[in-house]
Amino acid sequence: MAPRKKVLTILQVLPNLNTGGVERGAVDVAKFLKQQGHRPLVVSAGGKLSDALWRAGVDHIILPVNKKNPLTLLLNALRLRRLIKKYHVDIIHARSRAPAWSAYWASKMTGIPFLTTFHGTYNFSNRIKKKYNEVMTYGWKVIAPSHFIKRHIVENYPSKASKDIIVIPRGVNTQLFNPDFVKAIHVNAIFEHFQLPVDKKIILLPGRITRWKGHHVLLEALTLLQDRDDFICVFLGSVSNKNSNYYKELTSFIDVHDLGPRVFMLEETSDMVSFYKLAHVVVSASTDPEAFGRVMAEAGALGRPVIASDHGGAQEIVIHEKTGWLYPSGDAAALAAFLKEALNQTLRQHKAMGVTAIAHIQANFTNDAMCAKTLKVYESLANK
Repeated sequence: MAPRKKVLTILQVLPNLNTGGVERGAVDVAKFLKQQGHRPLVVSAGGKLSDALWRAGVDHIILPVNKKNPLTLLLNALRLRRLIKKYHVDIIHARSRAPAWSAYWASKMTGIPFLTTFHGTYNFSNRIKKKYNEVMTYGWKVIAPSHFIKRHIVENYPSKASKDIIVIPRGVNTQLFNPDFVKAIHVNAIFEHFQLPVDKKIILLPGRITRWKGHHVLLEALTLLQDRDDFICVFLGSVSNKNSNYYKELTSFIDVHDLGPRVFMLEETSDMVSFYKLAHVVVSASTDPEAFGRVMAEAGALGRPVIASDHGGAQEIVIHEKTGWLYPSGDAAALAAFLKEALNQTLRQHKAMGVTAIAHIQANFTNDAMCAKTLKVYESLANK
């Protein structure tokens, strides 16, 4: 009879549980651990995804781990130490810098393994900021969501051995992001609710309205397609801050170039699956490299070609001219050229690219694979 595996108690720490790749990853891993018979704990300052943990039967402890005040960091370390002892925690896993400092100190005080996920490039402008970021390399093992991030760690924090960095891409829930399960009634309801023309191909850019997401690059590209009348463009993301300079800049550009009839700026939605499904092509125009690129993976899982900036995690998700296209970041003319290519595809070409994209995502970027690989890291640390 095979020996029974040890039940692990894993404490994940992150600033909050609002929507985002970091938060979703933490929730997905916690739910997976629960399903596998382990005991997951999550510490955060709370947020929209708290209910998802409650429904899964995962304990969520609210602490002010979103605060950066040095005294609060120390107090949080003491609070985490108490939790580690109370719940007999085997591993503490930090997913952001402020809580990572507290988790690191708590690990030092208790002797349990400390794990980090280095979720972004964490830009630094001075030595103090770089030292603050460095805590994300203090893990006994460090998880990087892409080879791009692994290279970033090695190049900028050379004291961290490459062998201690494990690449585990973020995963897509391929049961949810599955073209076979998208109901036509939901897609049709979006057309009707937002009064989108049904006879136009849709260029979709999901992402909050912030400069580095590159909305202005896509708008400039659209001015080079003014001779066409077969498409509209949808910006899908938070537009609540309509007084921001960037939002005003975008709306002014739309007015000056008479793009109003073909550009729709819509609030973020919980039904991303249906929006991807109605899109003809999805654009990721980020001007800064993304650590992973959840939008690209989700779109690919639904068989949608992606045009993305040729840097960061995009280079690992989009296969140029097979599942989409990669263009030089910020180059509106190149983006326009690939938009033309996407819009000119025959139905057969479009479907073939979509089939390839689905196969690529299912082979490399599934949620189940991400969770299973993370569990292996936990098990390796627990056995040290």
